[in-house]
Amino acid sequence: MNTFKSLLVGAATARVALGQYCEHQWEGKFANHDVDGVPYLQARQNVPPPPLEIQPLIVSGPTSNRVNFLFLGDGYTEDEKDKFFADALYLANNVTDGQTFVDVVPLMNFWAGFSPSAESGVGTYGTPRDTVYGLYRDGTELRGLYYDKPEVARAACQSTDTCDYPILLGNDPFYGGLGGTFTVTTASPNSGPAVLRHELGHSIIGVGEEYDGGEVYEGVNAARSPATAPWKQWYTDASAEPKVERSNMPIQAYPWTLLNVTSAWSQSFASAGTYATHLLQVSVSGMTATADLRVDIDGRDVGWRINPAVGVDRFIYNIKIDEPLAPGQHVITVTLLNEELEGTAQLCNLEVLEYGGEEEFNFDPTYHGLYPTFSSSNRTTYRPTNDLCLMRSTYTGNFCSACIEGLWLSLLGPLSFVDNVTQTTGPDGATNVTLELLPLAQFRQVPYPRAEGYEILWYGADDGVVLAEWTNSTSALIAAGTEEFGVEVRFWTEQVRVDEDGVLVQKARYTVV
Repeated sequence: MNTFKSLLVGAATARVALGQYCEHQWEGKFANHDVDGVPYLQARQNVPPPPLEIQPLIVSGPTSNRVNFLFLGDGYTEDEKDKFFADALYLANNVTDGQTFVDVVPLMNFWAGFSPSAESGVGTYGTPRDTVYGLYRDGTELRGLYYDKPEVARAACQSTDTCDYPILLGNDPFYGGLGGTFTVTTASPNSGPAVLRHELGHSIIGVGEEYDGGEVYEGVNAARSPATAPWKQWYTDASAEPKVERSNMPIQAYPWTLLNVTSAWSQSFASAGTYATHLLQVSVSGMTATADLRVDIDGRDVGWRINPAVGVDRFIYNIKIDEPLAPGQHVITVTLLNEELEGTAQLCNLEVLEYGGEEEFNFDPTYHGLYPTFSSSNRTTYRPTNDLCLMRSTYTGNFCSACIEGLWLSLLGPLSFVDNVTQTTGPDGATNVTLELLPLAQFRQVPYPRAEGYEILWYGADDGVVLAEWTNSTSALIAAGTEEFGVEVRFWTEQVRVDEDGVLVQKARYTVV
């Protein structure tokens, strides 16, 4: 409790320049590239890398043909090295074990790289501690976690072949993160995995937010108008689209304020009274029990109940109320009831959403259509699902279909379907060629419930002639005297319906040796 109390004192000092509505300061789809299109992480600089002790966490194949994610520990002293490796392994297992990245694990490697920090933990009030990468909170509130030494992190990533996506892991038990060039998360056992999977969505797929109150809405999960939705191939009922699911956000607030028992926090808002139901989303931290806090709308307790697994960490609560708001003015009141929590209990943010009736709003979590999203400036964009995607609901474990399709294409883009090619020439001069493919489809090492497969075409010296007898075989016999042969590998998965860049089809020529 003392640690948490010291963390929150003075939460109102956050720099306004970063935007009071920013949950995570995301650097954008092209954050890894400078203006000339050269990958930012590959740009050389005169900064020596820190010493790295690297351990494998989850390894599915060679670094040269996998997308490699490297946890870089910040705020871990030499005495906390074992804790760092345990924290990194916990996060890697959590985001790949049965959810989020489970479908694409064969394309990924996870590693952990330890460098000792002189001080333990992360900084606050915009001031880093004496750590390797200088992670800090802008104020003390539990949201963005920023880095002060990007050049050191870049040098660390460049010093090893185990780093395509660097993940800065802060030695801190509470909520915080960032997406972009460097994915940032903390060692919080509850919020750490949730933040990591959300921020990796930004970093890998290049998508923006889906939750209300953000600033960046772009990518395969965002549309500025119903007609421009890039996920039309995933509509559950294409004949009904474009039909915007009817909802409204009459209030959105980001107080980031410490609560006290003397005066409750309250704010008024207006409703047109034309919606069937409503939802209150409220985010708080520093609570220890349900009896610590009361949340009212118009003096009526909405039934806030603490999530006991969270402890004093920040958590986002969604309270659905199956009745309409009356037309006119309303008041939300948040009251701290436990005096012992003064200086620690914090109201982070809240919003109210109103929903149309059964014919106007589809609550089916798997339904893909057009759902409004309201930005920090109340500009409306559209998202594919209601609350299915972790880009909207951080604590869910799954992407929507549009995002998982984007994930496949982003990860497969730099990879080859062919891990290895072996050639053996017999006494008759014919060459037996064998392909080793990425462990997808029939080559997966664990049972997989989704439909996917490979198609393989072999070509002789003339690329226009298919060696039909070897079609869909990973081995072929190339006739004696042939100097070259071709291989075309096509991969398909039910999770990709549109592949505009032809990522799922690869063709290459090989020399007979």
